[in-house]
Amino acid sequence: MENTDTIALLRECDAGTKMAYASIDEVLDKVQSEEMRNFLKESKSHHEKLCDELHQLLASHHSEEKEPNPMAKSMSWIKTNMKVAMDKNDSTIAELMTSGCDMGIKSLYQYLHQYKEADETAKEICQRLIKIEEKLRSDLQAYL
Repeated sequence: MENTDTIALLRECDAGTKMAYASIDEVLDKVQSEEMRNFLKESKSHHEKLCDELHQLLASHHSEEKEPNPMAKSMSWIKTNMKVAMDKNDSTIAELMTSGCDMGIKSLYQYLHQYKEADETAKEICQRLIKIEEKLRSDLQAYL
């Protein structure tokens, strides 16, 4: 019998990783600072690698990947594009990305507590994703 908490936690991490990747991709070409662009590219790369790992784990559990909530993704896209259109500077992008990191970190901690029976591999992946989000948030603080 498959551990449903393990699968659920992996799927939530997968959706979160995809959401973060898409959000970074959305702002990358709008960033003016080369250093900030490098922070974002590095984080995007970490998310991509973790996403690949998640897909392998989900496949080994005979589970489908999970896409981000379409409404959340749409609202994020609208908010990002409206704010950046009104104020085209790196501090606006840093504010948006930091807010996204905060929401992601909060959600991931909630999932860790919700899916207590998840195996250690799933919990470790979730913790790694939290660390990636925390690092990006920290890197972007200088631009707020």
